[in-house]
Amino acid sequence: MIIRNEKDLDGLRVSGKILTDILLALRAKVKVGVVLLEFEELAKKMLKEAGATSAFLNYKSEGSSHLYSFNICTSVNDQVVHGEPTSYALQSGDVLKLDFGVVYKGYITDSALTVAVGDVAPEVKKLLKTTEEALRLGITEARKDNTLGDIGWAIENHVETNGLSIIAGLTGHGVGLKLHEEPSVYNYGRKGEGMKLKEGMVLAIEPMVSSGTSQIRQNKSDESYSTKDGSMSAHFEKTIVITNNGPEILTPF
Repeated sequence: MIIRNEKDLDGLRVSGKILTDILLALRAKVKVGVVLLEFEELAKKMLKEAGATSAFLNYKSEGSSHLYSFNICTSVNDQVVHGEPTSYALQSGDVLKLDFGVVYKGYITDSALTVAVGDVAPEVKKLLKTTEEALRLGITEARKDNTLGDIGWAIENHVETNGLSIIAGLTGHGVGLKLHEEPSVYNYGRKGEGMKLKEGMVLAIEPMVSSGTSQIRQNKSDESYSTKDGSMSAHFEKTIVITNNGPEILTPF
């Protein structure tokens, strides 16, 4: 567990503000016909204007030889995470996941949201609504002296109660001076179990949910992950810090 001091938290608040501003600008740009690379260009421009950089650009996952060469991730439909921006133009009925991290003076925050494009089916609207609600419920449990299991249980219970599936094998994480720090923040668990939460812990909580299977496959072309059965997926993420007064959201979209 890594505990941040007030100086660190001030830096993370600025990083989170920059991330939130850019993420909301990207969300506002979503419409039929927009090409995924246009989101990449907007994020690149806004990062430069803010004096920040992307935590994703040139990132290499542990054990992988793949160097990520974009500022943001754009994952469409069955793609859950790590989709690369391409020349694909959004179509009505698509589901777009926008995910990225910001580095500001060494301080890193991470956040994601999912947007429906044009007209989508009622079950897709339910998927997005349930996933965002699961994030909110997980954050509510991120209180001093609660546990990681409390967060995971709140997310899992809400998702499964609504007949949907938690994506297996992908988790939230600690964040702050590195993009991925300890601890892993699972989207399932048991109340009262796991690491006890302490003031100053900074966590990226991120439920990833499928309308079908919980199982995923890794795509060889870009190392993104998709649902094994091709079902729609959703992903919402916020960076928070544990305080004496409850969770403080550092990326408050």
